[in-house]
Amino acid sequence: MSPNKPQVANLIKCPHCGNAKNFFEITDDVITTTHYRQNHDGSFTVEEQCSQALGDVKLFCGNCEEDLTDFHQRFSEMIF
Repeated sequence: MSPNKPQVANLIKCPHCGNAKNFFEITDDVITTTHYRQNHDGSFTVEEQCSQALGDVKLFCGNCEEDLTDFHQRFSEMIF
């Protein structure tokens, strides 16, 4: 590690493989509503999209797929 690079104490790190970069979420029971506008050529353009999660949201390591749901609250707080 470079001596000039500050350490971030609150990084999420997979306890299984050490990954601290790649993560993914899986959400159960989602309702997605998408509004489209049809163009003159017959194609469609998305106008608005919204989703509502009715089930659990889980966080996983993007490398080893370890369940990291215990870190999900912290993960959610750090999305900007």
